[in-house]
Order: sequence, then structure tokens, then C-alpha cells
Amino acid sequence: MGYVVALDYSNPHLSPFEEFQRFKTHPAVRGVFEGGRRVSYGARALNEGGFQSIPKLTFPGGCLVGCTAGFLNVPKIKGTHTAMKSGMTAAEAIFEALEACEPWHEPVTYTEKLQSSWLWPELHKVRNIRPGFAKGLWLGLAHAAIDTYILRGHAPWTLKNHADHTALKKAADAPKIDYPKPDNVISFDRNSSVYLSGTNHEENQPAHLTLKDPSVPVAHNLALYDAPEQRYCPAGVYEIVKDDAGDARLQINAQNCVHCKTCDIKDPTQNIVWVTPEGGGGPNYPNM
Repeated sequence: MGYVVALDYSNPHLSPFEEFQRFKTHPAVRGVFEGGRRVSYGARALNEGGFQSIPKLTFPGGCLVGCTAGFLNVPKIKGTHTAMKSGMTAAEAIFEALEACEPWHEPVTYTEKLQSSWLWPELHKVRNIRPGFAKGLWLGLAHAAIDTYILRGHAPWTLKNHADHTALKKAADAPKIDYPKPDNVISFDRNSSVYLSGTNHEENQPAHLTLKDPSVPVAHNLALYDAPEQRYCPAGVYEIVKDDAGDARLQINAQNCVHCKTCDIKDPTQNIVWVTPEGGGGPNYPNM
């Protein structure tokens, strides 16, 4: 079962992982899980920027397809069909570039082919649904209804997106959240869940989670936001630890990383930079 939390939430005390565990204990949901067995675990950040966030799609030697390019249909939370279509279109454009022996083999016709396919109007039609919720749930629902059933995606405006990392309030200005302890029947802890993801990284490889400024996690994130990286990470990668003198530091357990890239998106100062890991390390996702 999947559970989605929008990363533009404002309360730094919120934990998407714990929200999912609490959701499963709701009386209307609990029965679905009772008698079942936890077989795997994983996490991903959905690329929800949509039509207005699509970047330049080609470059010398390649092109962007699927969720890499932002082709997720956000209201439907579906992207497999658009990923397949963009892959097929990319293959056609790449073949033409190779056949024409163009410099650096940039598939320049890829974007034009996509724009003339069904993928482009599908994404354009739903472009305003997700940004419409920036002003709140009820206004978002009202706008989505008008845009979908009355304007049918042909609104004369295109709403802008906003960066998720700018949405956090200061910890002192947000209520703390008391999450129930896992019962190990319906709800579980993060560490045992990460174990089921089959995540593995070689211990001697360079860390793929880097910091622009090592002082920021304590001096800024901990001081102002109570170190939200401890909670928004679904794998327990980031941990504030104190030495015998009581001095705090950020410990990065990179071997736990499931490559969801939430930290790269949600870090309030954009100080955390996810880079491509060395080798084939990462989650294995058994039984999936």
C-alpha cells in the first residue's frame, strides 16, 4: 500500500513515515491490514511539478524521459503510461539523430514529437490541479472542481509552483506532534522497515549525501526547525547526536538511504545535496 504526503507541509515536527503508521491504525483502515504480513518497504519522492515545471528535454548525447522529466499526471498519481510513451518517442528521435549523423547525436526532434503526441495535452489539461491547493484544502478542491468539470483544463491561466523547502515554519511556531508507538502488528518502526527494503551500500565508497556547509545542520536547522531532516527522511539517515560535552552534530547514516531524494528537496536551506552513489548500491526491494 502507498501513502503520499505533500512535501510542502509547514510543520517541521511532521514525519511522513509516522503519519503513514498512524493512518494504518485508523478504524476505517486497520481492518485492511489485520492478518497481513509486512513483506517490503520503500519510499520515493514524486515529481509533482507537472506541465509548468518540464525542463529542456534534450542535450548532447541524451534526453529526459518519464519522471526524470516530470511527466507524472499528478491528480491521477500515474506516470507509467507517460514514461512508456516518452521512452518510445525518445527511441524514435534518437534513431533519427543517429541516422542523420548529427553532431553529438542530440535527439532534437524529441520535444516536438512529444508536443504532438497525446502526452503533452494530457499534462497541460491537469497543470493547475496541484498548484491550486497552495491556498488550502477547500480552495484547492473548489478550484480543482471548476478547472476539471467546467473549464475542462482549458483555463486561460497557468498557476505557478513553489519550492517545497520554503514552506516550513519555525519549530517554535508549530505545534509538536505526538505519534503513537508502533505495535509491530499494524504499525512499525523505521529501522526494521528499512531492513526490508534490502538497502545496501559499500562501506568504503564516497558518501553520496553531501553538505554544502557542515555547520548549517546544527547552527540553522536544529536551532530554528528542530532538525526536520530527522523526520522527513523515511530511512533514518539523518540523526542529531550529542557528545559527552553536550555538543550536537549531524550524523549521516548514508548506508540506510533508499534514494528517495526527499532530503535534497525538503532541506530548508538546500544545504543537502544528493549525488549519484558509486556502484550499484541502494534499495533492492525484494518481493516487488
